[in-house]
Amino acid sequence: MEFTRPRGTRDFLFEEMAERKKAESTLRYIFENYGYQEIKTPLFEELKLFTTKSGEEIVDQLYNFKDKSDRELTLRPEITAPVARLYLNELEKTAAKPIKLYYYGSCFRYERPQKGRFRQFWQFGCELIGAKSPQGEAEVIAMCSDSIQALGITGADVNINHLGIIRGLFKHFEVDVKTQRELMVIIDKGDKNLLKESLSGDNPVISNDELNQILLKLIDLVGSKDILRDVWELIKPYEESKEAFDELKELVELLDNFDMDNYTLNLGVARGLDYYTGIVFEIYVSGLGAQKQVCGGGTYSLIKVFGGKEVESTGFALGFDRLMNAIEELTEKEEKKSHLDVYVAPISEEVRPKAYEITQMLRRNGLKTDVDLNGKKFKKLMNYADKIKVEKIVIIGDKDLKEGKVTIKDMDSGNQELVAIEDIINFLKEE
Repeated sequence: MEFTRPRGTRDFLFEEMAERKKAESTLRYIFENYGYQEIKTPLFEELKLFTTKSGEEIVDQLYNFKDKSDRELTLRPEITAPVARLYLNELEKTAAKPIKLYYYGSCFRYERPQKGRFRQFWQFGCELIGAKSPQGEAEVIAMCSDSIQALGITGADVNINHLGIIRGLFKHFEVDVKTQRELMVIIDKGDKNLLKESLSGDNPVISNDELNQILLKLIDLVGSKDILRDVWELIKPYEESKEAFDELKELVELLDNFDMDNYTLNLGVARGLDYYTGIVFEIYVSGLGAQKQVCGGGTYSLIKVFGGKEVESTGFALGFDRLMNAIEELTEKEEKKSHLDVYVAPISEEVRPKAYEITQMLRRNGLKTDVDLNGKKFKKLMNYADKIKVEKIVIIGDKDLKEGKVTIKDMDSGNQELVAIEDIINFLKEE
């Protein structure tokens, strides 16, 4: 009988796991440097948590099931909704605001696997709950940018928009909610030709030609903060969009204060979900081709959707797997190092008990150490140490041991030195 891993999942071996742990550690450092604290939510939640957030149609993309008590559950497809649920359950009444939290974990979606898209994938993200806009948004965007730069990924472009501008136009022209949703989904796809066809074809989604022309011009506005003048010229007749424009303008000024300049204003970024209310942003890494988007986020009112009090929240989720693709494909490769600091090599059966004692002593003093457990001959011990690229070998022989000493060999230089057992720790740490 042959067993294979489920479709859309992966196995990670030693070197790949080491790279993932390194990236995870880097992101944790940046997030905690900004004052965020880690939380963890269950891998499965009640199904209604996600259908309330995204609609019943999301069920086709979920790994949902009934438990033995006939409760409708699902493996989580993302972590923003569980964080909102956690806030309502644990933090709403007791925690001082603003609340800064971050998370890292796997998610599951039943969809067609392809390059850069799997059925089990990982997200690293954050939520800033109860901070004023646009100050909170500026800090969140700066942290997101810092995170990607800290991973060594260059050429990342932060694309920013304010959905209130488009929603204000919808309000002015009295566009119904269903049509708004349909258009936001089309805009979110980033396919400008599809949008043009939807607005100016034989059966346009909106029959108002004035609004159609404004939208087509608006989503074409992509560039530096200089395009704010063009945005203003388009929306200044419409009072309902002016507050959002002012907030976007203030955000741009604040990004300068946060020492961030690698951003693009892109009026075509939509994040096509109803609960996004203000600033939205996506990060693209052009070297990744069709899978260039590595992050999405913005300001939303999801907690109100779940029955909580209105509280402004800003967050983002990094696609951890796509970040790993970017690191693999677009950054300079470092020379692979050994997973060990020291390898202990007993060269006879008689010295093995002492070898194990010395190994434990090294481990308990913070040195990553392994010891031969298979009774290899000396030549094979050296070959193995060379293969795993360990820098130091502690060679334990009968004669040296009788004198209370061991031989420590530097595998790079070939130099060897006799060291008293009680001095091994200091010797290795100084080296």
